[in-house]
Amino acid sequence: MVILAVFIPSQVWLKQRITKYKSSYKTPLAPTIMVPGSSASQNRFDTLITQLRKETKRPHSVLKIKVAESGAVSYTGNIRRGDNHPFIVIAFENNRDGYANINKQAKWLNLAFKDLVKTYHFNHFSMLGHSNGGLILSLFTEKYLAQTKHVKPDRLMTIATPYNMESDSTTKQTAILRELIKGRSKLPKKLTVYSVAGTENYSSDGTVPANSVNQGKYVFQNQVAHYTQITVTGDDTTHSDLPQNKQIVLLIRQYLLKEVLPTKDRVPTTKQTRSKESDETDLP
Repeated sequence: MVILAVFIPSQVWLKQRITKYKSSYKTPLAPTIMVPGSSASQNRFDTLITQLRKETKRPHSVLKIKVAESGAVSYTGNIRRGDNHPFIVIAFENNRDGYANINKQAKWLNLAFKDLVKTYHFNHFSMLGHSNGGLILSLFTEKYLAQTKHVKPDRLMTIATPYNMESDSTTKQTAILRELIKGRSKLPKKLTVYSVAGTENYSSDGTVPANSVNQGKYVFQNQVAHYTQITVTGDDTTHSDLPQNKQIVLLIRQYLLKEVLPTKDRVPTTKQTRSKESDETDLP
């Protein structure tokens, strides 16, 4: 009985130590997961990736994933041995628009994510979503991410994501915005979020109203560690051009990939506030 009394507490202690180690240790592998918007394929970010490969010091490898409506996951490309910061693009056979479909895509994203973690054994990552891809990532982070234990997101950047869909209203909320607000308490508290809007005329990028992008503050503000809104204006700020916009490429390098840029290339920073309010930056 004495042996048993000693053995049981030691097992509990060991289990607690293992749990603490898993939650604090970060794997060298930390991919950036990219999700395109509606009607876009797994090739949507090819131009952006080409630019990033050319400009960054790291020759990121690229893995592309397509999730079928059946849930089957197919891979193209590979993660090169020794590359700890690859790009993983996840797209969907059913890539149509609409509230119901976006929710389905978030669920399919979870299937691909679980398969990735099982295959590559990483426990932290960053995310990039263009247009509805940002909605898919936001829903995934709220509804499904906790299913994969000990895996945490570092950063999320959304580009021209219509949190209030096509609505320009600042008072009426669409179904998807209401759902995201309802589930926001499940967002990881240590997550850093950047919401980037592009505007031709300070009201729209030609497809998504700036007011819709800015409604993201009701989802993330007071819920995550840092939330920053950034508006890009000038050339190449139409909705489809934004992922390869030069200013946004710099934003991705500086904030999402945490690359140290030459002083002349750095995007002006603002004081980041914890939880209380969002930061807003306008870039010409």
